[in-house]
Amino acid sequence: MKKIMKSLCVYCGATSGVNPVYADAARNLAKEMVNNDIALVYGGGNVGLMGVIADAVLDLGGKVTGVIPQALVDKEVAHQRLTAQHIVADMHERKAMMAALSDGFVAMPGGLGTLEELFEMLTWSQLGFHDKPIGLLNVDGYYDGLLAFVQYQVAQGFVKPQQAALMLSEHDPAVLLRRLRA
Repeated sequence: MKKIMKSLCVYCGATSGVNPVYADAARNLAKEMVNNDIALVYGGGNVGLMGVIADAVLDLGGKVTGVIPQALVDKEVAHQRLTAQHIVADMHERKAMMAALSDGFVAMPGGLGTLEELFEMLTWSQLGFHDKPIGLLNVDGYYDGLLAFVQYQVAQGFVKPQQAALMLSEHDPAVLLRRLRA
């Protein structure tokens, strides 16, 4: 049975990385989301992969909701043409609102902030605070090292196998969306 997924929170870099394949993946994920009538919820920025995926969803006629702290608005990185933009006080409020507005989560390539957001949602799921699916868009093996480390954590007894299994990983956006909805 497929889960109803009306909105997907995507965590990704505020830069585009060195390999153009990351921006291509953001555009491909955007296309799959719009084709499946799934709205984007994201960090509200106009830079990096965040800007790429937001622009792509909007250009394809989809809906985009941004959630951005006032401090980042003040730095002029807020996207100006979103369907909705929520300006919040801080990163804690941002993450909580993004989670509340979303039916699932995907981490694309990104930096420390992307990892922090991913692991917070994994922890919340592990603790039973939500039961929403969580996935990695593992573009060009970007998350292979992380996945290996999580398996090492399992082997060392710090992470249970069912906790590690909360993180679905696929390189193809269409396959990842199907798995998130299953």
